Amino acid sequence: MAELRTERLLLRQWRDADLAPFAALNADPQVMEHFPSPLTREHSDAFAASCRERIAERGWGIWAVEVVASGEFIGFVGLNEPRFDAHFTPAVEVGWRLARSAWGHGYATEAAEAALAYAFDELRLDEVVSFTATTNVRSQRVMQRLGMTHDESDDFDHPRVDDPRIRRHVLYRVSRG
Repeated sequence: MAELRTERLLLRQWRDADLAPFAALNADPQVMEHFPSPLTREHSDAFAASCRERIAERGWGIWAVEVVASGEFIGFVGLNEPRFDAHFTPAVEVGWRLARSAWGHGYATEAAEAALAYAFDELRLDEVVSFTATTNVRSQRVMQRLGMTHDESDDFDHPRVDDPRIRRHVLYRVSRG
């Protein structure tokens, strides 16, 4: 099972102690602003359990992120295979969700860079994508800092999002090398 370490962060397997702070960030309306709704504790725990299972099965996935200096759990960053049909699937995406207290410190970019290095160096993927609602400018800036590129012709209506406010998504791509 892969654990990724950066200068400030540890991307690791999920622990039971992560569940309460993860539920809190998933219940935060600002963190979940660009999603259909905040998650209940039950849905948050099920999401974490799914992440844990996928990492245990294949050694990689959506990792829990911990600040090394403090041991604080701040959210997730990792690699995932989207489970819906779109013009760019099958694919592997890099994604993140961090607690509001972790915003503005460069953690999403730092951790996502480590995940991308793993995707290209260890998994030998040719391309990784990332997507978000058109309204989520904060995540789009992370994608740009990662060197990902955007072509408007790739934008799509997310098939699992009914809310017209966030249904339209941008797609960013980055290739190995």
